Amino acid sequence: MKAISTLVFATSVLICLTAGAQYVRGNEAVTSTATGKTVLTPPVPASMGKVCAANAKCHAGAWHMVETDSGLLECTEPFARPTTCRASTYGAEKLPRLWIVKVGPTWKWCQYPDLARKCVDMFAKPPANLPYDAVQ
Repeated sequence: MKAISTLVFATSVLICLTAGAQYVRGNEAVTSTATGKTVLTPPVPASMGKVCAANAKCHAGAWHMVETDSGLLECTEPFARPTTCRASTYGAEKLPRLWIVKVGPTWKWCQYPDLARKCVDMFAKPPANLPYDAVQ
């Protein structure tokens, strides 16, 4: 009986940790309002080219984890344009990922869902804007 209760406790802790990691604490793109939450996404540069759909075979890099009005999504780009995103598989599937967050006026790519770990300005000039993805 003790083993079963330990297993149930460990499972519930794991579920809580996984659910809690599905957003980035301090991400100023997400604000709570009286009617719910408001979510911003990074502006799309005028020079952006063709869209790579989330279900197409054209995506070769890390998945961009973007908080949207629909919740956390995995996108082929940080701008979360229509067709470029799919439901998050974080916690169920290991993939290279980058977390898209806003701190003050700056949009950043973060290696993990943690502002204290390797975040770089998305719109800085290279090489300062080169992100650090991680399989997670």
